[in-house]
Amino acid sequence: MTTITKGAMAALFMLSTSTAALAQDVTLRIHHFMSEKAPLHAQFLVPFAESIAEASGGRIAIELFPSMSLGGRPGDLYDQAVDGAVDIALTLPGYTAGRFNRTEVFELPFIMENSLATSQAYWDFIESDLQDAEFDEVHILSGWVHGPGVIHSEDPINALEDLVGKELRGPTRVVTDLLGELGATPVGMPLPAIPENLSKGVIGGATIPWEVTPSIRLTELVHNHTEFGGDLAFYTATFIMAMNLDAYEDMPDDLRAILDAETGKAMSVFGGQVMADADVYGRSVAVENGNNIIVLDETEVARWIEAAQPVYIRWIAHASDEGFDGEATIAQARALIAANQ
Repeated sequence: MTTITKGAMAALFMLSTSTAALAQDVTLRIHHFMSEKAPLHAQFLVPFAESIAEASGGRIAIELFPSMSLGGRPGDLYDQAVDGAVDIALTLPGYTAGRFNRTEVFELPFIMENSLATSQAYWDFIESDLQDAEFDEVHILSGWVHGPGVIHSEDPINALEDLVGKELRGPTRVVTDLLGELGATPVGMPLPAIPENLSKGVIGGATIPWEVTPSIRLTELVHNHTEFGGDLAFYTATFIMAMNLDAYEDMPDDLRAILDAETGKAMSVFGGQVMADADVYGRSVAVENGNNIIVLDETEVARWIEAAQPVYIRWIAHASDEGFDGEATIAQARALIAANQ
């Protein structure tokens, strides 16, 4: 065999190897705790899977696994992504209390003025601070917040005093601390556990945004809903799409570039928008059902804001214990929200 022939064979081998690499397909499994009817599944993850398939010419396939169908509990989702049990997990950092302390700044009471601006601010904070710190075990694809938290209860909550002694579900450490400070008996639990615990009388209400209430038929279980007038939200909760590092880094460069283009800040805004839009529908279901919707006036809301201040004090002290400046972090979060208004 001549030298030229050997060189040609080598070139052909390299070309075929390169072509095989480019033709490589990737399947990514996304696991989450919500039902298929929930807006974040039907209106967020399904369109995301379709857009990824289209952008990649079908070379990236997204498989969706709702309702913890791959096993475990909602609080396990983040570690499932870390360990590679799943490729991607959609979860709330707050489901793992005490682990993601800086993230909690966006969940502090009355800090959110606009869910879309806050979703963008949260993504900016992930990029600047959290990805290489609290989230360094995964690659964060997107992060956002839900709309204003609402109190849904068996008994009407017309004033601060009406909370006293009420067993209310809270989604995160910060929110359960807030409920306890305001006089309620807080019960921490993930979203899927709410209907059963309401039916059994374990809790007398729950704090969640309007958007997810239809998927768990909440307005059939309780008939009173307390909203907070004005721009400030009672609370919000943070969401993330966390991807296993090896799954991300092992993707071919061209496919990883497609995934990067379809995620990030734009996807974070999309998540926030889906939840904001679904709030409108969720509220309309309660209205059509004839439920009692209470909107607290400015004077009453001011009382709640004042009563919530010890939550800030404790959070700042907790931040110091965890090695960061809580006051500076609050100022940073407020500045990021204002910059994205």
